[in-house]
Amino acid sequence: MGSKLDSDKMDDIGWKSKLKIPPKDKRIKTSDVTDTRGNEFEEFCLKRELLMGIFEKGWEKPSPIQEASIPIALTGKDVLARAKNGTGKTGAYCIPVLENIDSKKETIQALVIVPTRELALQTSQICIELSKHMHIKVMVTTGGTNLRDDIMRIFQKVQVVIATPGRILDLMEKKVANMDNCKVLVLDEADKLLSQDFKGMLDTVIAKLPKERQILLYSATFPLTVKNFMDKHLKSPYEINLMEELTLKGVTQYYAFVQERQKVHCLNTLFSKLQINQSIIFCNSTQRVELLAKKITELGYCCYYIHAKMAQAHRNRVFHDFRAGLCRNLVCSDLFTRGIDVQAVNVVINFDFPKMAETYLHRIGRSGRFGHLGIAINLITYEDRFALHRIEQELGTEIKPIPKVIDPSLYVAKFDEHGDHEDGNTNVAIVISANLVEKSKEGLIEEKKS
Repeated sequence: MGSKLDSDKMDDIGWKSKLKIPPKDKRIKTSDVTDTRGNEFEEFCLKRELLMGIFEKGWEKPSPIQEASIPIALTGKDVLARAKNGTGKTGAYCIPVLENIDSKKETIQALVIVPTRELALQTSQICIELSKHMHIKVMVTTGGTNLRDDIMRIFQKVQVVIATPGRILDLMEKKVANMDNCKVLVLDEADKLLSQDFKGMLDTVIAKLPKERQILLYSATFPLTVKNFMDKHLKSPYEINLMEELTLKGVTQYYAFVQERQKVHCLNTLFSKLQINQSIIFCNSTQRVELLAKKITELGYCCYYIHAKMAQAHRNRVFHDFRAGLCRNLVCSDLFTRGIDVQAVNVVINFDFPKMAETYLHRIGRSGRFGHLGIAINLITYEDRFALHRIEQELGTEIKPIPKVIDPSLYVAKFDEHGDHEDGNTNVAIVISANLVEKSKEGLIEEKKS
């Protein structure tokens, strides 16, 4: 008996040493993700198989939103959580969702709804990686893909569905997606899901779920639509608000006052002066996205572009290749502002300044992910001056005039005193930097044609 207990104890100690843990990310992080209570993932009493997935994902300790959200969500209580972009919201809901799935039951037990196809793909990938030791089937279903294929897949053993609103509603109304056993609904980027873009779709989805269900609602901004929805559908939700300030501590914001015709020249100067690991450049229309991408390519820089009017297969390819580090610069519309996580992005440029504070907040949140450093540069015309002042006021943030020289320490990865990255423990941004071999102009034009 004693030897069996000793063996079990050794197994408890040794299981972590057998994991394939990725190289440690030694970049210094800001307090957005380091101001924790000091909890460990093991303290949440999670299944061993889930812990294995968490550690093999490279997640060492829970971030503040994960610390606050996971224990409450595990109890089955409704949660309304506000946290900044890039602070670990996806993990905050994926972990409790996966913990409560019964892998022996071959029915849909959890539904995660997100506003964009790219975010659905990203979220499903995280879910699949976290659950790889759990024998749980995760399925992603979005518009723009073959409906028949989704119908075939959903009839197989599926326990977690990640979807955009229109497609999951379609599958429910066709009586293909059976939600009788779906006890958890997660709404990520809830403010967007409850906007006019989706015209009350969530009310219809909720009407098709069991009466006894848990709703986990996550949003960086909290407009009136979210409050109305909460009052209607959530039962005494546990409220978490980690939004004392709205912008990330690691993102330094600048503006450059330019005329419209000077913008491309200004962008060219930024490219030549900045130490860009990867950059995302935002335009206010799909037409301007394509025109600017063409200009950047003509200047001799590697550049992809993505917007909502592109074919879904092309969008998927661009998204995947940019995340993999095959190109340094991405021009996009606001399609790419919601939840998209590319750790290597350290520069965001608003080629066109947005009109809404909420849009601005989500755009600049594409850099400085998970407490790392980044800069946001805004090209401001005479017409944008009032919007600039108003957005500063609404967000309680400061957007400074751009200096002649930007201090690299504000956006180039710094390492802690033990973070000598030449020892083989190379972090994710450095790995992606190594992939950024610039393609020839001819090769890029051929790729864009295809």
